[in-house]
Amino acid sequence: MPRPRRMRRVMGMPQAVYFKPAGIKMRQLEEVVLTIEEFEALRLKDFEDLDQKDAAKKMGISQPTFNRLIFSARKNVADAIANGKALKIEGGSFVCINPLE
Repeated sequence: MPRPRRMRRVMGMPQAVYFKPAGIKMRQLEEVVLTIEEFEALRLKDFEDLDQKDAAKKMGISQPTFNRLIFSARKNVADAIANGKALKIEGGSFVCINPLE
């Protein structure tokens, strides 16, 4: 039996949760799902410019787990952009925390 998944800490929900290529109807698009914790990993690493160790600490996970999250997130975003797919941000194993903590 695998270990229960540890809840990842995120600072809040994204303002927009769906992105799609312009000029293509929704019914014609495939979707790529980016989990909330993958989004948070991207935000911390690429937007806030934190190193992996500090970002992992903020999320309450190990650095190797953070590395797997960021790799998966970047792969999903690249798939959506390169292949003209919609990107939907939802789901995952997380808990929202107050950014002032």
